[in-house]
Amino acid sequence: MAEDLVLERCDLELEANGRDHHTADLCREKLVVRRGQPFWLTLHFEGRNYEAGVDSLTFCAVTGPAPSEDAGTKARFGLSDAVEEGAWVATVVDQQDSALSLQLRTPATSPIGLYRLSLEASTGYQGSSFVLGHFTLLFNAWCPADAVYLDSDEERREYVLTQQGFIYQGSAKFIKGIPWNFGQFEDGILDICLMLLDVNPKFLRNAGRDCSRRSSPVYVGRVVSAMVNCNDDQGVLLGRWDNNYRDGISPMFWIGSVDILRRWKNDSCQRVKYGQCWVFAAVACTVLRCLGVPTRVVTNYNSAHDQNSNLLIEYFRNEFGEIQSDKSEMIWNFHCWVESWMTRPDLQPGYEGWQALDPTPQEKSEGTYCCGPVPVRAIKVGDLSTKYDAPFVFAEVNADVVDWIRQDDGSMHKSINHSLVVGQKISTKSVGRDEREDITHTYKYPEGSAEEREAFTRANHQNKLADKEETGVAMRIRAGQGMNRGSDFDVFAHITNNTAEDHAGCLLLCARTVSYNGILGPKCGTKDLLNFSLEPFSEKSIPLRILYEKYCDYLTESNLIKVRGLFVEPAANSYLLAERDIYLENPEIKIRILGEPKQNRKLVAEVSLWNPLTVPLSGCTFTVEGAGLTKEQKTVEIPHPVEAGEEVKVRVDLLPLNAGRHKLVVNFESDRLKAVKGFRNVIVNTS
Repeated sequence: MAEDLVLERCDLELEANGRDHHTADLCREKLVVRRGQPFWLTLHFEGRNYEAGVDSLTFCAVTGPAPSEDAGTKARFGLSDAVEEGAWVATVVDQQDSALSLQLRTPATSPIGLYRLSLEASTGYQGSSFVLGHFTLLFNAWCPADAVYLDSDEERREYVLTQQGFIYQGSAKFIKGIPWNFGQFEDGILDICLMLLDVNPKFLRNAGRDCSRRSSPVYVGRVVSAMVNCNDDQGVLLGRWDNNYRDGISPMFWIGSVDILRRWKNDSCQRVKYGQCWVFAAVACTVLRCLGVPTRVVTNYNSAHDQNSNLLIEYFRNEFGEIQSDKSEMIWNFHCWVESWMTRPDLQPGYEGWQALDPTPQEKSEGTYCCGPVPVRAIKVGDLSTKYDAPFVFAEVNADVVDWIRQDDGSMHKSINHSLVVGQKISTKSVGRDEREDITHTYKYPEGSAEEREAFTRANHQNKLADKEETGVAMRIRAGQGMNRGSDFDVFAHITNNTAEDHAGCLLLCARTVSYNGILGPKCGTKDLLNFSLEPFSEKSIPLRILYEKYCDYLTESNLIKVRGLFVEPAANSYLLAERDIYLENPEIKIRILGEPKQNRKLVAEVSLWNPLTVPLSGCTFTVEGAGLTKEQKTVEIPHPVEAGEEVKVRVDLLPLNAGRHKLVVNFESDRLKAVKGFRNVIVNTS
């Protein structure tokens, strides 16, 4: 009788598997593979090798605290000659001396997560069991049978593998891309993402069911949407929008997700202060990309927050056009969420593809602060019955705005405001390029088209279907030149009269600082023309000067000023309103790489910025994230004030880089100049 088969060791073939599964950055110390795709193992036995017909090998793979074959969290399988779709399979690839090379394949529908793999080897009646090791299983955008399969290699690289990108801010008329380090493959991030799944309330209630449902990207996406905010659970981020961040970190200060996720883990899952929409979206993007779900951050300009699902945002104003009631229903200058790519077997055909997920806590969904996934296609066609949360997302891009102005006698007059269209310039980073892609057409049909009317009819959007009253007088706010932070500049109320009559009344212009979610600050410029007239078929441009000394102390970190014009014609009982958000440019951060970037050679980056203000800057700090800074971000504090018009310059040492394209992301912070962002691509050659 043959002697027992004794396993000496198991080689998890980290390098080969990491290369094949696009997980090389995660496979330095442990095995990380994608589902539905074979991976390699080599078993080294003591004494003799495996003999077919004599020895029996049975493998067991388990995940979660209560593994069960019925739940799909436990699999037992032997060696097989044929690959069976939808089953766990092990096949022999090669046999030499006492080494047995195997190929294992997981079903493309397996739950993702951390698995333990063991082996039972028996010869005759004798048997021994061995733990072969642990591996982490991820979703697989390269596998056609996986629910997250994406057939473009360029898109897989962008939406799964790319660790840096841009998030769009500013205003619809001045879109500003800020660099972000997603860092989904940096040290410890995968473990933190798995931990995030393991502290979610559904896992704590029923761990076996939760682990079983991790086979579905729809389910995982919903869990991540809830766990990125901390409103119902031990989630990652606490949101705050009042410009009072002294007991934490301003949302504008972050330049990457890695620091946020590490803080959360290191503080025993205590919430990190503070986040706003783009921070919530960016962290969700990091987690979902890390878990293998193709994901991108999108920004919607003039985004509506509709609480009561009537697809209407109503503003009540006094006779000067100032908003009276403090309300949570409002138009955000911009709002960010994420889209993830997946099939929707729970919905009718045609709703696969990009799904909107919004981790910013706004409204509850099934009792929890999360939103989505909802197919972007369902939003476009106006199908508000689609789960999850279609009415809320539809309103974000399609709500109508009505302005009511209170008159002297207390009555309310409906004002015309054509300057505010909800859901504009919906933006995301282009595939493979540092440029913006406009994806508005994926959310809505062209304005005025028959398809748009059909979508509004399906959504029962009565206000958008009603005929709009047209007047012959129109007003818009135009921006001047040189709108840089620290400068004085002009904006203009441009009014046209396309009628044969004179129009006379008073023109009230007002500028106020504003945060990106619509909260107004103090006035920083006004002009009242009490006897303003427009001749027939004429146009006028009225300037409003905005001085730095008026806005410097009140400008929020959003760098936005809201300019409002109100033309009141008492004789015609007519109110014409126009508004525009003006974005002020920050100074440019310049980043120079000293020396030629070569593989495995240390680099030095020189970072500099001019003070554009008329006053000194104190408390100046540069923070750098990204290439060559995998362990910790680098912070450089400037000990002395930077005088007006003076340049501040620092050097940052970088660790050796691998060949390829890397991105440095820099943030500058001071007492009067907050959250100035810059980036630089570093191309490392191999020669």
